[in-house]
Amino acid sequence: MQLKITHLTEYAYGQPVNYALQRLRLTPQDSWLQTVHSWSTEIEGGKVEARYHDQFGNVVELVSASRDTSNIRVVAKGTVDTVDRNGVLGPHRGYMPLWLYKRETPLTKPGKLIRELARSLPKGEPIDRLHAIKSALHQSMAFVPGATQTSTLAEEALAAGKGVCQDHAQAFAATARVAGFPARYVSGYLMMDDTPDQAASHAWAEAHVEGLGWVGFDPANDMSPDHRYVHIAYGLDYRDAAPVSGIRTGTGEEQLAVRITVEQ
Repeated sequence: MQLKITHLTEYAYGQPVNYALQRLRLTPQDSWLQTVHSWSTEIEGGKVEARYHDQFGNVVELVSASRDTSNIRVVAKGTVDTVDRNGVLGPHRGYMPLWLYKRETPLTKPGKLIRELARSLPKGEPIDRLHAIKSALHQSMAFVPGATQTSTLAEEALAAGKGVCQDHAQAFAATARVAGFPARYVSGYLMMDDTPDQAASHAWAEAHVEGLGWVGFDPANDMSPDHRYVHIAYGLDYRDAAPVSGIRTGTGEEQLAVRITVEQ
């Protein structure tokens, strides 16, 4: 399937900013699951200062704001060809050793509930145990937009019984690690069946399974990623793979608008 994606991020400031630096992880790369046909990032109110691959292999662009700007507009867009392989990405590649993906982070630090979930997994094949985590989290955490923040811990979201895809992905990674699997957070896009317009990008998780490599799991939708998914960035948690993050100096208020379109 060929997917056409447009991701608009716009910052509006009440007063001109003295300094602002945005870190973009908005560029997909070729893999066994996708082939990037075309992609570009357009900047208004700033310029790209550096472009590099980070420790996870993600393409990162650092964008500085133009002097005394009151608006920064970033448009990432392009087309990506995808295939359905039941979420199997394949062998591990990159700079990071597999054992590091077993490490907990402040956002994925397991508490009582995550440890209990890991202990309750049925015996059997690794892939079946991971699917059990996915389905258990889907049942335990209702998808409620706005229920959590980017700083919400996986354990907190599970205790509250609600969250967004970010929380599902981090809770899956935390549980899989307790169960002994290397696991990572994935940010990207999902073509929805009912509407091409979305207010946010998507997130899911991958676990490394002996003999298969990295395999994707989407607890928010209780399914394996298919040809409607496009992966953008990886990390140990949201902070490592956030599509847009940054810093600024100045006293004016900041307003953020995000508009995403994913369509065939």
